[in-house]
Amino acid sequence: MKPTPINKEIVLDPKRYIVSETDEQGKITFCNDYFVEISGYSRDELLGHSHNIIRHPDMPKVVFKLLWETISHRKNINAVIKNLAKDGRYYWVFTEFESRSDTDTGKIIGYSAARKTISKHVIEIISGLYAKLLEIEKEKGVDASEEYLSSYLKNKDENINFQNFMENIHKFY
Repeated sequence: MKPTPINKEIVLDPKRYIVSETDEQGKITFCNDYFVEISGYSRDELLGHSHNIIRHPDMPKVVFKLLWETISHRKNINAVIKNLAKDGRYYWVFTEFESRSDTDTGKIIGYSAARKTISKHVIEIISGLYAKLLEIEKEKGVDASEEYLSSYLKNKDENINFQNFMENIHKFY
């Protein structure tokens, strides 16, 4: 059962990374001590469970759709994510996602993610965008949300897409 979100942010240590690895289905196979500490879950509660155990309901589904589309094609991607701790508090992170492949077969065997804190200014900008995307998803679905995001990005720069927007978000703002 998901915790009920409460409006209290967990302040992250800017010198530490939250690290996890999953299998190809998104089930957690490794988590570092800082992930355990910040999430509030025990290592046993995390290992073998879907990574969406920490998904905050404020996160639009389109973000994860785009993330999965990218990493499943062996392309790395960065994204700003709001996560939900076991006790209902939240934390914002800048996450670097990478796919991991079997060296012999080349088949994707899992994914890794390293997360770090991000500036309040970026959070203010992205939280407004995410709220709008979530509103559209609730009314019209994920496809409509993706269309809005595409239009939003094109208004910023004709050549920008979600992937390079996220890669450069700390440079833009």
